[in-house]
Amino acid sequence: MTLREALTAAAAQLAADEYLHASANRDAELLLLHTLQIPRITLIAHPSRELTPAQHALYEKNIARRLRHEPIQYVTGQQEFYGLTLNVTPAVLIPRPETEHLVEAVLKLLPANQPLKIADIGTGSGAIAIALAAHLPQAAITALDISTEALAIAAANARDHNVADRIRFLQSDLLSALTHEDETFDAIVSNPPYVPNSDRDTLHPQVRNHEPPTALYAGETGLDIYRRLIPQAHSALKPTGLLALEIGHGQSSDLAALLSGWRNISFINDLQQIPRVALARRPADPKID
Repeated sequence: MTLREALTAAAAQLAADEYLHASANRDAELLLLHTLQIPRITLIAHPSRELTPAQHALYEKNIARRLRHEPIQYVTGQQEFYGLTLNVTPAVLIPRPETEHLVEAVLKLLPANQPLKIADIGTGSGAIAIALAAHLPQAAITALDISTEALAIAAANARDHNVADRIRFLQSDLLSALTHEDETFDAIVSNPPYVPNSDRDTLHPQVRNHEPPTALYAGETGLDIYRRLIPQAHSALKPTGLLALEIGHGQSSDLAALLSGWRNISFINDLQQIPRVALARRPADPKID
């Protein structure tokens, strides 16, 4: 079977699935390139090249995984985020383009040429922590996650991008592992779980059935983690320290209420003009709430 024939057959299989038809051609091509470990230019230039039986069998296996709605990123084991190639497995949430807005906002607000202490809560694959470390060369970052599997992946990604010496990885339920009261941060960032439990059935099956639920759901309203994290962040931030949170659709009013008493509260929209990032500063006087 030629590359063109294999690609056409796989795309037709994917297009027959109601959840995959919109991305069938793209997915079939990405999985073929991944299976053969070739650049796209090779596929374009040599569509009549023959697959070996072993290659064809592996391609069919990868297509079968996609037909079970397994995310492309888990099949290939990689995802691009803020110009970085990150390793991902089903132990971590797949980094989204929306989260890049959070990184951009933090980079705009923090000085690049000064020593900084930053905490990334729920680091997952390490996407946020590694992106910040790559662009803030004097920053020391503490990346926390409740999952030891996620932390292992994040640490490997940090090593791949040569920032492991400036990122400390800790297993922690939010900030609970930080027991020293004198340890405070210039900024705390987080893309926490924020999907309401009631929205579970509305999610694409590739999310609902494959991504880690502990990284997705946060109670009936999706606010459970924010209710715990915001007070902890207040205690762990230096006066005027920055809190930056990714938020879900329709949650900006609730976040504004939860941040009552903070300073410089603002929201940043994503490309669909949906408020996606909440920003706030701890008051300069810790007595002011």
